[in-house]
Amino acid sequence: MTSPLNGIAPLSHLGVIRVEGEDAAKFLHGQLTQDFALLGPDQARLATFLSPKGRMLASFIGFKHSPAEVLLVCSRDLLAPTLKRLSMFVLRAKAKLTDATDDFALVGLAGDAVPGGAQPAWTRTEVGAASVVHLYPADGQPRALWVAPAAERAPAGPPLGEALWLWSEVRSGVATLSAPVVEAFVPQMLNYESVGGVNFKKGCYPGQEVVARSQFRGTLKRRAYIAHAQSDVAVGAEVFAAGDLEQPCGTVAQTAPAPGGGADAIISIQIASAQGALQVGAADGGVPLTLLPLPYPLLEDI
Repeated sequence: MTSPLNGIAPLSHLGVIRVEGEDAAKFLHGQLTQDFALLGPDQARLATFLSPKGRMLASFIGFKHSPAEVLLVCSRDLLAPTLKRLSMFVLRAKAKLTDATDDFALVGLAGDAVPGGAQPAWTRTEVGAASVVHLYPADGQPRALWVAPAAERAPAGPPLGEALWLWSEVRSGVATLSAPVVEAFVPQMLNYESVGGVNFKKGCYPGQEVVARSQFRGTLKRRAYIAHAQSDVAVGAEVFAAGDLEQPCGTVAQTAPAPGGGADAIISIQIASAQGALQVGAADGGVPLTLLPLPYPLLEDI
């Protein structure tokens, strides 16, 4: 059976923050959960910006566009508040942050449209003036993010609807934070430590103590899972164990229509609830959820 995940898709839901200046990487290293000080030109980073309480304010795919310029790709609905908040911490650093969304074309590549085929996630290659960031696969199909100057011609390939790309994001199991779930999660609640989104060996950043405590003191009670719903569900909706409709056990983090009907979602739920029946919404007859296999192993030991 031919996979529907093959082709190129416009990514209007994403935007770009440009961080430029000789301290650009150093500044981001001190603010985000990943190591930007050692970021090489052939690498990208999955990272998140946290509140002091360790809650996710935004997530990024970041890479060096030039030696003194880092681009951060994030959900467009979080770009303006994130840009404002990050800029507050620049102080004496030689770094300037701007909204560069209009300067770049963002395209999702899947299947045969990925240059060079499958590559390890968070590696970066160059195709002409474009940066190609390889992502986690979905349903066995390689995926990549194409970031090029706005005037650059998009790569050739069959068109892939944006809805299918959003579905591929869910099926990859790597959530992109969006406005309805700001401050809902610490990174491990979305498995970020297992998909390259947290570096436990780097220096301090806002929220680091909470992240470290969750990892090393056994206090983590929630994880991310992929689930199928029989009908549409909303990002931010509460998830309940079918046997306890009084208290929610989790939250819908990301969702997209499934090609075969219904919707697939990344949900963050209590680990103890993952063995029983689940539904979105507390009402009798809420939308039932069926958990699907995660496409990657969870990191047990650091």
